[in-house]
Amino acid sequence: MIWRPSDIGFWLRRTLSDIGNAARLFVRLFALAGPTLGRFSLVRDQIYFLGNRSLAIIAVSGLFVGFVLGLQGYNILQRFGSSEVVGLMVALSLLRELGPVVTALLFAGRAGTSLTAEIGLMKAGEQLSAMEMMAVDPVRRILAPRFWAGIITMPLLAAVFSAVGILGGWVVSVVMIGIDPGAFWSQMQSGVDVWGDLVTGIVKSLVFGVTVTFVALLQGWRAKPTADGVAQATTRTVVMASLLTLGLDFLLTALMFG
Repeated sequence: MIWRPSDIGFWLRRTLSDIGNAARLFVRLFALAGPTLGRFSLVRDQIYFLGNRSLAIIAVSGLFVGFVLGLQGYNILQRFGSSEVVGLMVALSLLRELGPVVTALLFAGRAGTSLTAEIGLMKAGEQLSAMEMMAVDPVRRILAPRFWAGIITMPLLAAVFSAVGILGGWVVSVVMIGIDPGAFWSQMQSGVDVWGDLVTGIVKSLVFGVTVTFVALLQGWRAKPTADGVAQATTRTVVMASLLTLGLDFLLTALMFG
């Protein structure tokens, strides 16, 4: 395929137009924070839809990640005679990195695809057009509550993931291997800093919540009103949200700990 200058110009103009439309939608969703949170019942329903239905996979994944961290951490640290520090290693790994990142990836695969499919099907069924005909703003009524529900839900799910993961690390390290429980918890309590570690994870989870939820809503909003278009939109949601999460994690880590 040979690209002509006119094709390149058309592609560039379309790309810039898409970026501009996405930026306008992003700014508008933030501008609707007051009216949306003022009708908190709409946000509450979406928090239940996004959070409660993702809770099982988040908890089970966090438990097994904690198992693996406890086992691998003990195998590595015992070489240096520091096996008692495994609790600190598990806590820092979960609070700083694995908790927010893995939660965002699971959220994108579970809740993000649901959002994209829901919005895409509403578009394919002309429900959004019908709302506009009745003078109801679909961005205010449909997108904004889901956007803010995703932002609120992500830190809560990340906290559950980290808490269950620490419990899993305790089960492997203390119950199965036999590390002293006092050393496990005391090293963790003395080594974890509230502002340096806990708040870092909260900030990351908030950023990931904004990113994943916006990508899911944007792909559903732009989806072609066909079954194939909705399927492609859900695939793009998982791919784009996962890549953006990993890229933003590197940038945030470099800023916070660089």
